[in-house]
Amino acid sequence: MRNTVTVITGASGGIGAALARRMSRRDAPLVLVARRADALATVAAECGGNVLSVVADVTDREAVNSIVEASIARFGRIDVWVNNVGQGITRLPSELTDADLDEMMRINVKSALYGMQAVLPHFRSRDAGHIINVSSMLGRIPNVVIRSAYTGAKHFLNALSANMRDEVQQAHPGIQISLVSPGVVRTDFGNHALHGGVDSHQLPNSQSTDDVAEVIVGVVESRQPDVYTRAGAQARVLSYMSGVGVDP
Repeated sequence: MRNTVTVITGASGGIGAALARRMSRRDAPLVLVARRADALATVAAECGGNVLSVVADVTDREAVNSIVEASIARFGRIDVWVNNVGQGITRLPSELTDADLDEMMRINVKSALYGMQAVLPHFRSRDAGHIINVSSMLGRIPNVVIRSAYTGAKHFLNALSANMRDEVQQAHPGIQISLVSPGVVRTDFGNHALHGGVDSHQLPNSQSTDDVAEVIVGVVESRQPDVYTRAGAQARVLSYMSGVGVDP
């Protein structure tokens, strides 16, 4: 883990900030990316001196390309890229608008796609590198009706991650693409959902951001392709698939 140059998007709060703090304790050089300059600066200060802060909107392809350039200029390489940006939505599927769907795809899918596409040439040149996409249990089990568009976007991200892994590893087996699926996490996710939402801190059976960050640190070390952040989550997914007649 020491000297593993790691880019973390969505690093100004929640899971991203918790991951940054944990990685900094292991002496990983960090590139922390977020839109909120003040909050990002606070997290960066907590992580010590070996940090590059980049204020950027990762739903802008050119901005993401610039993050790659700035990271390599500062540290000489990138080893791990964590796509951690996401936003929920509170709207019944029968009421969804074109704008709702466009926004869910822009934030939850395009941000990750741009990150993968931007860093891949660098990883291919080294035949080494690791992309970690933070998804959601809702991307596996669509059981929250008001989150349908978010759920669909995370399903898309899951498929995109698996297909990108298959494509890349045909020629570059040293590059890994991992998917991490948390459940409810005590963040501002609910408060910041499009059209408002329930405060995630108040929901039952939630995890702390530190717990999820520790799982992601483990994924950096193990390079496992598909990881859940809670014990028993995979069994729940398999049970759901069996119940709807899908052969897992």
